[in-house]
Amino acid sequence: MNKQLSRGMVAASLSYTIWGILPVYWKTLDHVPAYEILGHRMAWSLPFIVLFLVITGQGAILRQLRDKRSLIISTASAALLAINWLIYIWAVNAGHIVETSLGYFINPLVTVGFGVFFLNERLRGGQIAAMLLAAVGVVYLTMVYGSFPWIALTLAITFAIYGLFHKKIGIVPMKSLYLETLIFFLPALTLIVYLGRDGSSGFVHGDAVTMGLLAGTGLITTIPLLLFGYAAQKIPLFLLGILQYTAPTLNLLIGVFVYGEEFTFSRMIGFMLVWSALVLFVLEGIAQRARQQRALAIGRD
Repeated sequence: MNKQLSRGMVAASLSYTIWGILPVYWKTLDHVPAYEILGHRMAWSLPFIVLFLVITGQGAILRQLRDKRSLIISTASAALLAINWLIYIWAVNAGHIVETSLGYFINPLVTVGFGVFFLNERLRGGQIAAMLLAAVGVVYLTMVYGSFPWIALTLAITFAIYGLFHKKIGIVPMKSLYLETLIFFLPALTLIVYLGRDGSSGFVHGDAVTMGLLAGTGLITTIPLLLFGYAAQKIPLFLLGILQYTAPTLNLLIGVFVYGEEFTFSRMIGFMLVWSALVLFVLEGIAQRARQQRALAIGRD
């Protein structure tokens, strides 16, 4: 394994591990309303991102705000990101970590489905089979839960649409996150100030640990994204795609073994259907990549 690939693997593993253990961070703030945590996450992320851009000599990005199309799409993607973050934080602190993990397990399949409907991409046989198997798993889990798994599907769908917007806008992740946090900075700051004056602020009226954790939401948001951005430049996308399942796997393990969430055998069957779909999806992608490489090799000969 060469140095570049090795460093990329380490960076990707670290980023997905941080995302995977985020429930522990949010659980330490379960006495603070999810909307206030979101406000702090949005507000504190901006200064960390700006600092990083300046230190790394990318300060020019800070002035690139004249593209109206990018601003419109960034506003829409910022709204989706806020919804996704809010539901995730609320679900974790309400005891639904297992269901949030399901959302991020099925997200890649939802993304592929959106590619078909919105980008006119064509599905291969293996991808169709994987999506049908995942759909069976979701229907089964709906029957087992006794209610529609709206948390999982909302997380999967909002993040898939968020990814679709990023594909449309075509800008690097750090610039995109900068625009999104910039757009929501004033609303987030207004919420924080209002809660402080209202007397219900966990930051103003909380202890030093709570204040530090709320301020740290910006750092815990920015660091894994930087690691992911670095990894995306160093390792193949298919490898990055396989590693992404580290995060929901850790979420699931933390939900079951750390916080004691219910994970019955019947629920396990539903998850196994989804996992089987993902295995099929990944193997089909690897096989397709191998076919393309063989075709390129024959073409060069």
